[in-house]
Amino acid sequence: MPSAVSLRRAARETVSGLPREFWWLWTSTLVNRLGAFVATFMVLWITLDLGGSALYAGLVASLHGLGGVVSALGGGVMADRIGRRPTMLLAQLSTAAAVAVLAFMRDPVAIAAVAFAVGMASNASRPAVQAMMADLVPAKDRVRAFSLNYWAINLGFAVSSTAAGFVAEVSYRAGFLVEAGMTLVCAVVVFLKVPESRPAATATATGPAGHVGLGTVLRDRRFMSLVGLSFLVALIFQQGSVGLPVAMGEAGFTPADYGLAIALNGVLIVALQIPVTRFIQHRDPKRLLVISSLLAGYGFGLTAFAGSVGVFALTVCVWTLAEIVNAPTQTGLVVRLSPTQGRGRYQGMYTMSWSVAALVAPLMSGFVIDRFGADWLWGLCALVGTAAGLGYGALMRRLPGEESTTPADVPAPAVLDAHATPDPAVLDAHAAPVDADTPADRRNPSVH
Repeated sequence: MPSAVSLRRAARETVSGLPREFWWLWTSTLVNRLGAFVATFMVLWITLDLGGSALYAGLVASLHGLGGVVSALGGGVMADRIGRRPTMLLAQLSTAAAVAVLAFMRDPVAIAAVAFAVGMASNASRPAVQAMMADLVPAKDRVRAFSLNYWAINLGFAVSSTAAGFVAEVSYRAGFLVEAGMTLVCAVVVFLKVPESRPAATATATGPAGHVGLGTVLRDRRFMSLVGLSFLVALIFQQGSVGLPVAMGEAGFTPADYGLAIALNGVLIVALQIPVTRFIQHRDPKRLLVISSLLAGYGFGLTAFAGSVGVFALTVCVWTLAEIVNAPTQTGLVVRLSPTQGRGRYQGMYTMSWSVAALVAPLMSGFVIDRFGADWLWGLCALVGTAAGLGYGALMRRLPGEESTTPADVPAPAVLDAHATPDPAVLDAHAAPVDADTPADRRNPSVH
């Protein structure tokens, strides 16, 4: 077993070398997820507390997800146009206000409308957060940074979902207000500690300075292929929350059995995300994405053979490992394929692929299970995972080189005043483009 000294050294190496601004952004993510309540308990609030039907609860949940789809692109455009920091602040303040209003809604139409607004506001900041991380963190450390952020999301969700369960027993309204308050705290952290990081616009041979529109993204065939593959992988992972509970229920297992099996997902991510990232951060992303796609597909495919809670839990372990590998690798690849001035839009399109998958997955799983049975759903997951793996292999045959980024490219806190609106002249001087595509800086798959 590893010694205490080696564990401390591994932990120090995992968190060392990242900019201070990144850690404040990471803190805001953790605070935000610690207050998560609405998305987790909305259906229970509607059906148990308000006495609404399951159909109406599903409609409201779908509208909440649809809001996220709409705002993914909007948030990305805002991150590029007005800046990462203003976009995050606007999204967080809007989320806090919308969640607080939702807590007092009782009219069915009003609930549906406000739930849509909450979905829009809460999802709008994600492209800005991911774009800011790409701005702040050197290219060689981005997979590690995205992994740490993903770890914070899951740690916060694990804590909040447990605590929120007890809060819901007392008052759903209190849970909504707690989320609104935590989101405000998140906005305060961003306002006080996180400077603007948007790179200065530079003229290019193909267009005016910094001009990257949504049309640019849509015409980028390699990137849009990545978005399509991301959608397929997300469609598989969504079955953990939509297809798996239905299939286990039809097989005679209780909600407690499902809760026990799915709890492993969060536990494993919190326990393994950081050590696994240390192992994969300098390895070939093509192999990692192919392997993770196959693990996801066949991990869910093995569910067809599960006859006990233990076997269900084993399948969860397989596709959770795929999730741990896929999430930071794919997010890092999005940055690698994005032009500097278009990072927000590119991240928005990538975020939208997951939001659309969250809308499609319940419809797909319900149709397949009702018409053909759960085993067909798990077989379909295996086929989709295989197709995604082959797609990643073909897409990444000639992957562009990694850009060279140095700590000097990160905005200096002593110059940028986080309390005030950044001066464009100051930003131009301290947020120079970080994308100098240098073949010598390409990741060596044999390292580490």
